[in-house]
Amino acid sequence: MNNNSSYDRIIRETECRQLTGLCRTTRYQMEKQSKFPSRRKLGGRAVGWMLSEIVGWQHSQPKVTTDKTV
Repeated sequence: MNNNSSYDRIIRETECRQLTGLCRTTRYQMEKQSKFPSRRKLGGRAVGWMLSEIVGWQHSQPKVTTDKTV
């Protein structure tokens, strides 16, 4: 995980969706399987994610290969 202070802020649903390309339902299912960073309760029904955790998750994802060997 990257602890760079420029990443150290909370992001909300819209920004998380834009950064990850994953809809809310998919992220919540992945979170339950411990495959996506956990949400933080912000009060009431509001939740957010630490940007540093989302960036770390993105960096941990496997790269797509273009090997066309069948």
